Amino acid sequence: MSQTSQQYDAVITRCRDLFSNKMKDYGSAWRILRLPSLTDQIFIKAQRIRGLQTLVETKVDEGQESEFIGIINYSIMALIQLEKGVVEQPDLELEEAVALYDHHVAITKQLMMDKNHDYGEAWRDMRVSSLTDLILQKLLRVKQIEDNKGATLVSEGIDANYQDMINYAVFALIHLS
Repeated sequence: MSQTSQQYDAVITRCRDLFSNKMKDYGSAWRILRLPSLTDQIFIKAQRIRGLQTLVETKVDEGQESEFIGIINYSIMALIQLEKGVVEQPDLELEEAVALYDHHVAITKQLMMDKNHDYGEAWRDMRVSSLTDLILQKLLRVKQIEDNKGATLVSEGIDANYQDMINYAVFALIHLS
């Protein structure tokens, strides 16, 4: 499992670098986004990946990798929004945003390591297309929970679904590398 941990960290480093650079370019403008808006952004990326996996010809020269990175970063933004709440004006400096990013990655990675232990790294035998479908399923669950004003009867909350999407996207990027 140390190989998985190293591969996970390598993927997250790429995602974190992009997040940090975009923070330098745009600041924390994303802090005004409500959770359904972030969910919709992730949904668009997952649908694009599914399209790339099924289309013979594409008209935009971007691959699955950039979209999976987007899913990871938007999901982490959503976890930050869940923790801090939505604001009317950008309010995070780079250092604080990156610290929050690292905090949520650490929790999500530990969840992955625990599940990975229990499931015996079953994800290694999965297809990238199956991981994409699981992300889409999680998105539909999140949308339903959002429509229910966050209430669930017996199911995990929104945060667990975002964490699973991050981990599935990391697995997909490991497969694609």
